[in-house]
Amino acid sequence: MSLNYQPTCSLEAMRARAKMYAQIRQFFAEREVLEVETPILSQAGVTDVHLSSVQAKRHVLGQQQTHYLQTSPEFAMKRLLASGSGPIYQICKVFRDDEHGRKHNSEFTMLEWYRPGFSLKELMFEVTDLLNLTLAQRFGEVRPTVLSYKHAFMDRLDLNPLQATLQELKACCQRVGLSLDLGDDRLGYIDLLFSHMVEPSLGFDTPVFLTDFPPELASLAKTRVDEDGELVAARFELYIEGLELANAYDELADAEVLRGRFEADNQEREKLGLHVMPLDEYLLSALPQMPPCSGIALGIDRLLMVATQQMRLEQVITFPAERS
Repeated sequence: MSLNYQPTCSLEAMRARAKMYAQIRQFFAEREVLEVETPILSQAGVTDVHLSSVQAKRHVLGQQQTHYLQTSPEFAMKRLLASGSGPIYQICKVFRDDEHGRKHNSEFTMLEWYRPGFSLKELMFEVTDLLNLTLAQRFGEVRPTVLSYKHAFMDRLDLNPLQATLQELKACCQRVGLSLDLGDDRLGYIDLLFSHMVEPSLGFDTPVFLTDFPPELASLAKTRVDEDGELVAARFELYIEGLELANAYDELADAEVLRGRFEADNQEREKLGLHVMPLDEYLLSALPQMPPCSGIALGIDRLLMVATQQMRLEQVITFPAERS
């Protein structure tokens, strides 16, 4: 049997990737941000209910252990920050089990960087500078706008997701033709409305920094009170042409708060019949020494999709999972 051994992307896409890597490395070298490398396999994985880690068996000092391929280099990079690394970045492979489709592949390339002393606003300026370097050939100069998660919802659905009741969210879903029954999962309905009715419209006139997410979506970010007195997650996401490219946090450094979030995640995972994840005790030990900072993860494959005007991830990677 003869198999199609050829890559799914063109030679031009491979050259565009190589050029982008060179641009990114030069960008950070000029800003004296150190390129680092951390392990892809670790003893602990993410507890996030919506992410599935790829497991691997390996022997460590003669003992077989279950380890996890990273969904992000975040935990290890924060240990470096706590050890005095200063500003750092990494270009690496990350893995999320069973994520496949037009915008997804279970193995993809991430650019992640951390800026001690930076606010989220300062990080937005730096992201804008990087976009104006890597996307210059397509757009010339870009000037992203800033929009809160709440106001994006209200503009498109006339509903405040921070205050809406479960019944109001269900009624909104019915009104726009989303009939999926999620029971009493209030956050699930918010995500359903966002992914189908809000996200696809973001970032067409200009890139959009979507800020101030519901506090339940804080993950590893701090929370704060917004201008209306409502509690929100101090984070932003970057959207271009309906595509989420990056996710940034005002990084949480309170180990006890983070432990509580991890444990709550695991309780939810157990309730849903998902694998309960071991906590990263190294990260929790490091957090009290981590300097105040903002950090961001950016999907390089998706950035290449935008730069080269491709509609499918397989058009910018050599071999997707089904052909790897």
